[in-house]
Amino acid sequence: MKASTLRTFTTVHTWTGLLAGFALFIAFYAGALTMFHEEIDAWAVPRTEMARADTMDRAHAMLADIVAKHPAARDQIGVTYPADHPSHEVAAYWMEKNGEWKTQSLGEAAPRDSEDHEHGLADFVYELHYDLGIPVVGIYLMGIVSVIYGLALLTGLLIHLPNLVRELFALRPGHNLKRLWQDAHNVIGILSLPFHVIFAITGALLCLTLVMLIAFNTVAFDGKLMPAFERMTSALPATQDKGGTAVMLSPAELGARARQAALSAGAASFEPDYMRYVHYGRQGAAAEVRGTSTKTLGEYGMVSLDATNGRVLGMQLSGVRDANHATYSAIFGLHFGSFGGLSLRWLYFVLGLAGAFLFYSGNLLYIESRRKRRQADQPLKVRAMATATVGVCIGACFAISTTFLANLLGPLWGASPTAIVQPVCFTAFAAAILWTFWRLPARAAVELLWATAFISVAVGLLDATIHGDRLLRTLGEGRFAVLGVDLVAIAMGVGFAWLGFATRRRAVEGDPCSVWSSRRTGSERPARELQEA
Repeated sequence: MKASTLRTFTTVHTWTGLLAGFALFIAFYAGALTMFHEEIDAWAVPRTEMARADTMDRAHAMLADIVAKHPAARDQIGVTYPADHPSHEVAAYWMEKNGEWKTQSLGEAAPRDSEDHEHGLADFVYELHYDLGIPVVGIYLMGIVSVIYGLALLTGLLIHLPNLVRELFALRPGHNLKRLWQDAHNVIGILSLPFHVIFAITGALLCLTLVMLIAFNTVAFDGKLMPAFERMTSALPATQDKGGTAVMLSPAELGARARQAALSAGAASFEPDYMRYVHYGRQGAAAEVRGTSTKTLGEYGMVSLDATNGRVLGMQLSGVRDANHATYSAIFGLHFGSFGGLSLRWLYFVLGLAGAFLFYSGNLLYIESRRKRRQADQPLKVRAMATATVGVCIGACFAISTTFLANLLGPLWGASPTAIVQPVCFTAFAAAILWTFWRLPARAAVELLWATAFISVAVGLLDATIHGDRLLRTLGEGRFAVLGVDLVAIAMGVGFAWLGFATRRRAVEGDPCSVWSSRRTGSERPARELQEA
């Protein structure tokens, strides 16, 4: 490769990495936690557990009551199953005539806006993964970030391809920090490259599907693509309200029949988690039951049935999917690692943390490559990047840990966990950024790492203290989700503490001609000089 071409690829790789790196750090860190969404949900919002059959009997009565009071729900109304998590909320969803989605849970006397801005902890962490917690435009922003991410991967591969084998296990610790960060960045990037390619492609597709549909619908399909897309992503055939009245089979009965049909079709398993009725209470009513299967790449499948007699109308499951459904389900399975068991989820968890480190180390490499090695006063771009890296990356870790702690302690003061996690997270994140500007990166990095470590350990220990009875009960029942969250929180706290000590040692003993040194001349000047430079 010519030297000029290599320089071009390096420039593109550097700037695409920097442009997308901060958003990708948050997405990967939150995505790693999202691999244990169900466990975090069980830990964060304990609910009264009910027997499955009793729960779905009550759901059937709730649906009939909703349709009687809200006629628009007759056209289409859905309900969630408790699945294999009895504590899960069972709720109905439908659209009113004004286009607003409504939801009503068991035990609620009236519906509420389904976008009521209350977030459970697990759902909020998931939102951070796919839209950074930014309403409406966040998902499209992450789609663009995924495209930039793909370009960074491509240029990085082209840069290192000639020396791929030699650099694969090259990790040379020592006083040359630029070489160390370069080696660490390269090793992690090369070893996890196949997974990063998967994440970049599937992330772009998942986030930008609607944008692409609107574009193609306007340019090439004369406005006919959107209705066709809905049919292509469903197992429900075209249905028609035939008038009259009909008795609906219950969600429990339809779920059982869907499971039986799926197993007869060759699925290894089928656990319903959501279903929807169309033309509820009318002749011609149908239902689509959606659920998960094991031992398949695309675990999510659908079975459609006649809602009056349970006759199977169609199905999209492993082994009986058309090409469109097989591709669509594979995208979800590959991105979220849902096609494997616990070991695969741990692998994706580690890959998520490694991916976050990849972007963090890229920023550190940029800083090391551009700092002045014979003067304490560093260029503005170096100081700005160091400030942003500490404030955004370490600040995001601090904010998420703080959110876990707030979810744990909030109810003790009468606060609803679902109402506080979002404001607490964003407030803590803003505070971390402001703290970094005030204290400067060398000190702020140590202090934020130690604070994150303390909070993370406190999350595990306080939960075991406050909710010890719940912990013992779940362990006695053979469920380890709560204990697992506590132990992982403590383990991550220990990891952050180690990083804090290592960062402090570098600040005290490292090269004074660095933004990471607390010994360098000018390190005491206030942060406003950074802003005025």
